[in-house]
Amino acid sequence: MKMLRSRYSFIILLIFVSGVIQAKADDFKCPKATSRCQGKFMECPYECPSIKFSNKKAKVCYVNCDSPVCKPQCRHPKPNCDGPGSACHDPRFIGGDGIVFYFHGKSNERFSLVSDRSLQINGRFIGHRPDGRARDFTWIQALGILFNSQKFSLEATKAATWNSEVDHLKFSYNGKDLVVPEGTLSLWYSPHKDVKVERVADKNTVIVTLKDTAEIMVNVVPVTKEDDRIHNYTLPADDCFAHLEVQFRFSALSPVVDGVLGKTYRPDFENPAMPGVAMPVVGNEDKYRTTSLLSADCSSCLFSPESNSTSTKETSSVTGYDFLDCTRGASARYGIICKK
Repeated sequence: MKMLRSRYSFIILLIFVSGVIQAKADDFKCPKATSRCQGKFMECPYECPSIKFSNKKAKVCYVNCDSPVCKPQCRHPKPNCDGPGSACHDPRFIGGDGIVFYFHGKSNERFSLVSDRSLQINGRFIGHRPDGRARDFTWIQALGILFNSQKFSLEATKAATWNSEVDHLKFSYNGKDLVVPEGTLSLWYSPHKDVKVERVADKNTVIVTLKDTAEIMVNVVPVTKEDDRIHNYTLPADDCFAHLEVQFRFSALSPVVDGVLGKTYRPDFENPAMPGVAMPVVGNEDKYRTTSLLSADCSSCLFSPESNSTSTKETSSVTGYDFLDCTRGASARYGIICKK
């Protein structure tokens, strides 16, 4: 009899614990009025019960409120360099259409990565040219963002040798240095809370969120000795070329968006990359070159903060999901990733 009672007590305890675990799962609600998921409560999966990063290795619950599929997913906090919207390595881009291409740019110059009426994202390139080589090896060292009449930048600081216990990220906001305290889940908000920086590791990894516009996952890495050996960079001994790995997710881009990466999200974009080419390279550096990290003065730049209200209306009118065609590859453009 005592044994039977013990079994019942154990079963009841298991049910109670299971209920507590499930009760801890976060609910997610999309606030955006134009989203098909708007107002719908969704419970996070058991594998990733929280919408906030608890540690640098944990997955987090995520819902793409601009997707027609209202379903929470698990994801890692760092950029996926093999996913759409990524810019990694020397620099290797994957466009909104899911196609890989390279844009080398030039060392110590800035280029427009994404340019839209209400958003400008530039990249500063660093590099090295060995003797006898016709062009620079380059990497993205910094991002400059113009958004809602605000200027924000983040960069990888120079280091002779790599030390993962040192934070290599530097930030600025509206022309002034910005300190985001080290430590997982450390947060910073702009005064109107439309720009958020969240550390998802103690050092060197952050997510920058531009409200209702974009999410940028950033990780700082060095060029390793193995990279140097494989690619024959012949790097100098006093610089490990710390640079950024980046992945972008966009909420609302206009159909005329431009920039090295931005143009791949156009609904009428035809990728010039030749099928079967191992390293398809995109040129037109002069078209995307800006005079500074935080300027929008390239010949193809579209950024105009005065037109924010107009562009928002126009963008929302063209991002209706009746126009999505997920048979065209990894992305239906407009910054939305199609998943089966």
